[in-house]
Amino acid sequence: MQYDEAVEAFFVPSPQGVVPEPTKRRSVARRLRDAIEPIAMHPVWSRQNNEAMAGLGLDFFSGYTWGRAAALGEPSPGVVVSSFAVFEPALISSVYQAGREACSRAQVLDTRFDATTTSLRKVLDRIDVSDAATRLKEAALEADRSGRPLYAGLAEIAVSDDPVEMLWRSAEMIREHRGDSHIAACVAEGLDPIAMSVLTELWVGFPLGEYSGTRGWSPEAIDGVADRLRSETLLDGSRLTHTGKALRDRIEDATDRAQDQIVGALGADIDGLISDLSTWSARCIDGSAFPPNAYKRAAG
Repeated sequence: MQYDEAVEAFFVPSPQGVVPEPTKRRSVARRLRDAIEPIAMHPVWSRQNNEAMAGLGLDFFSGYTWGRAAALGEPSPGVVVSSFAVFEPALISSVYQAGREACSRAQVLDTRFDATTTSLRKVLDRIDVSDAATRLKEAALEADRSGRPLYAGLAEIAVSDDPVEMLWRSAEMIREHRGDSHIAACVAEGLDPIAMSVLTELWVGFPLGEYSGTRGWSPEAIDGVADRLRSETLLDGSRLTHTGKALRDRIEDATDRAQDQIVGALGADIDGLISDLSTWSARCIDGSAFPPNAYKRAAG
């Protein structure tokens, strides 16, 4: 997939005034997650970053996959499949291998860091982010790494003193910490990768199959899991039942609790920080460096 194809697929504005289910919850951990998402994902959605990755021979999907997996070192495809969790295994394996054949880990990391920092600096337009970046970095690096492979890998990579790079890198670490924790919560509830995706997409507000289909799963595979979830009384047609919503709420609560250490480290005045981060993330969206879709932002 090329970058312009990804823009066409994902940069579709959500209906005006729409508020996805997770955004309504307003827990501190959730508000932090939503505030940092466009900053943390800047290397994925920034045109400048994608053009730099294209110079290494990477398209949108291989740049995303190898760029994200590089936090783990140079793992086997099976480790990437396990860590990413929700993608169809054969797809993510082949894309990851293509990325590794195109360029080295050092190349993808250096290019990713340089291009993302340059792009984000343009978006922020001389805003002083030093204090926020320092606070996020301290909180991110103090978090527990147990059972969190993508977060732990990022935390092992030295963080620059450049405030803009520090802001992005710290946001990315916190995002991956939450993502690793969320996968653990899903696994603890006995969910397989497609079930994780289906429950999340319906909980967020996507139609059945719209978001899970972007993870490489075939319509037949999604339909098969949906049928199973109906037999387990988690779905009624293409909607979550009360039981299904309660399950997905429980997973979200567990994911939030796993962020307690980070939230606590950010201090009692976290609301002001979240407000600043939300403002800067809005600049990413206005600058076409993140999809203008509330459902996509909430699903992550």
